[in-house]
Amino acid sequence: MSHNVPDDALNFLENNILQTGADNIRIIEWRPSLNFYKDSYVKLLSQAVAFIKRRSAEERTTAFFGRRWVKNFFKNTSNLKNCLLYKETSVPVIITGSAPSLEQAVPIIKKMQEFFLIIAASSSLASLSYYGIRPDFIVTTDGGGWALLHLHQIFRSLLLRETSSLAVNLCAALPSQCAGDKKLIINDGSLWQSIILHELNIPSVVIPQRGTVTATALDLALILSRGSIFTAGMDFTFSDIITHVKPYNFDVLLLEKAARVSPLYSNIFTRAFLMRQSGSMDIYAEWFKQQLSLLPKRIFSIGSKNNIFVDGGGLLNDYLNKNPDKKNLNDNYKTFCINENSENLCKRGLNSLLSALKDKNYAGKLKQELASLLFPGEKTVTDNELETALKNISRNANKQASHEN
Repeated sequence: MSHNVPDDALNFLENNILQTGADNIRIIEWRPSLNFYKDSYVKLLSQAVAFIKRRSAEERTTAFFGRRWVKNFFKNTSNLKNCLLYKETSVPVIITGSAPSLEQAVPIIKKMQEFFLIIAASSSLASLSYYGIRPDFIVTTDGGGWALLHLHQIFRSLLLRETSSLAVNLCAALPSQCAGDKKLIINDGSLWQSIILHELNIPSVVIPQRGTVTATALDLALILSRGSIFTAGMDFTFSDIITHVKPYNFDVLLLEKAARVSPLYSNIFTRAFLMRQSGSMDIYAEWFKQQLSLLPKRIFSIGSKNNIFVDGGGLLNDYLNKNPDKKNLNDNYKTFCINENSENLCKRGLNSLLSALKDKNYAGKLKQELASLLFPGEKTVTDNELETALKNISRNANKQASHEN
């Protein structure tokens, strides 16, 4: 008898354990079943543990960033001018992260960029731009202000402004200079985001929050293309104390801190040590391993300097030997213009949430989502507290958007 664990067990847990905190989840085992189910038992247990670890990491991030995410969402919504509608393509995809192996993959990516859809994590943008590579989409999801350093690269290159589009979650930190850029909007599937986007008739693609931008980039690639997917700069391992490709925009922060009693290499060592200690890389690696198990013949790497993906160099050579046509994506993306003024967009988005909070069909779930973002750790949050917080945040976000424009 076969006792197979479904490969999508992690997705099942994500879809069915929605609002429960990681501290409230317990794994109850009956050890005799290990003797009967053997490897299937171990596999299911490991996936359950991986789910709890990731849920715990997501909760810590939400507690720290929640209020900022909501403010960013209102601000970025106010600044929207040009959104993209998409149609699936069969063009193969290259996804770039910012791990050290990206540098070794650059010559191959340059050769392939006229034939492949290139989706770049914003952290890889400085390196790609340095080597003359133009991504089709730049993905950003980070709500922290330091993430703006990666996107500043766009303003240093006229070519990037003309050829690249942003794929963004509106909770991300975005420079005001990006207001007019074409954007493919990422909706994380939460009720509060869906309500606002639906009310404002803003097209979006639904991708759950994953905690790392490269995971979002992979989700996006699976949505935009049915072709093979190749990753570069997604190592899930370290090269001594080297954590990122060169150039990398955050390196300037380490250079600024360098001093006689705090030398640069000491700072680099500390960063690498803290990244190892956090365990986040292992959590992300587990998620990617799951995706590979679901699509074993579709996701590959450029090079072998990672412990997740199979080296797809041979497939890339075979592809080029077939003399493929250059990519032409003009028919796959259409610009959707938003002509409404920022103040009105912000007001309508806020009113749609306030109305939904009074609707018994949405109020329960919506209140849970917003309370966890705006009042993390609070056991009871009143409707009035939520309403007041939302009004203050939307008002401040609209003021900031108006000031920046």
